[in-house]
Amino acid sequence: MTNTDTVKYNYGECEICDTPMQERRISQDFWWRGELIIVKDVPVGVCPQCGEKVVRADVGRWLAKLMENPERIASAPKVSVPAIRFNAEEAAA
Repeated sequence: MTNTDTVKYNYGECEICDTPMQERRISQDFWWRGELIIVKDVPVGVCPQCGEKVVRADVGRWLAKLMENPERIASAPKVSVPAIRFNAEEAAA
């Protein structure tokens, strides 16, 4: 299956608001062993009403297996992201 294939999977209704879930492809981020890892094009069920997300069991297993593959993670393209420290004094102002 390619990233452009349409998957016909029934995610059911949202457990939060009972709205039918819709499949979307998202970028999912994980903090794993002190590193930010972004997995692109993950198929998930998304509630169009409240934004709740669910993942199929097979996708979850694949993601878990991916996180245990240090060679694949090390060889993945790297991105740079801003890192800003929270400032309580600024937040209180």
